[in-house]
Amino acid sequence: MLPDLRLYQLTSPSLPVGGFTYSQGLEWAIERGWVTSIESLGDWLESVLNHSLVTLELPLLSRLHTAFGQQNWMQVDDYCQWLLCCRETRELRQEERQRGAALATLLPSLGIEILPELAESVRSTQLAGFALAAVRWDIAPRDALLGFCWSWLEAGVMAGVKLVPLGQTAGQQLLLRLSERVPAALEQALCIDDDHIGSSTLALAIASSRHETQYTRLFRS
Repeated sequence: MLPDLRLYQLTSPSLPVGGFTYSQGLEWAIERGWVTSIESLGDWLESVLNHSLVTLELPLLSRLHTAFGQQNWMQVDDYCQWLLCCRETRELRQEERQRGAALATLLPSLGIEILPELAESVRSTQLAGFALAAVRWDIAPRDALLGFCWSWLEAGVMAGVKLVPLGQTAGQQLLLRLSERVPAALEQALCIDDDHIGSSTLALAIASSRHETQYTRLFRS
């Protein structure tokens, strides 16, 4: 029971790592008219789920969980570098590093020691800190992946609700619908081999690169 509660804390929007300040290009996509409704928001998020979460973040999170559990610090660093190399824009790389640094600052105050040899890796990506906390708090790998995916989905829907804008009820309906896709996505992610880890989200990359110079914006990315 306690690992479940720790997972809820780790994925909570109240966790002070600034998750609510990022839209991952969605703000520009809405400004440009690519996303204008609850339907198009759902299409956008499902595409990112299928072509990034399933093929990049979740497989690497699974591997990081294993590497931390085995105390294989070289693999931890390799996976962090792999993730950063797959971030296609300056803004997305900055987001990854900023989230990582915020989580690395927070974890010691929650009783999770970060060894000196791990400090650079943990600060470089959010996934590393998330995986480290999951291992230290005895959160099972599948549960950690499921929680991370839900946290991403909730943040994306809430950003869309704010930006389009959409009603809160519509946002909850979309969460209900897209969450039905998550269990299958998790199973797919666990079957991805090393040679196929990567993302293919061209629209997100374009939107993120254009968002870097968007004149008026609410989100950092």
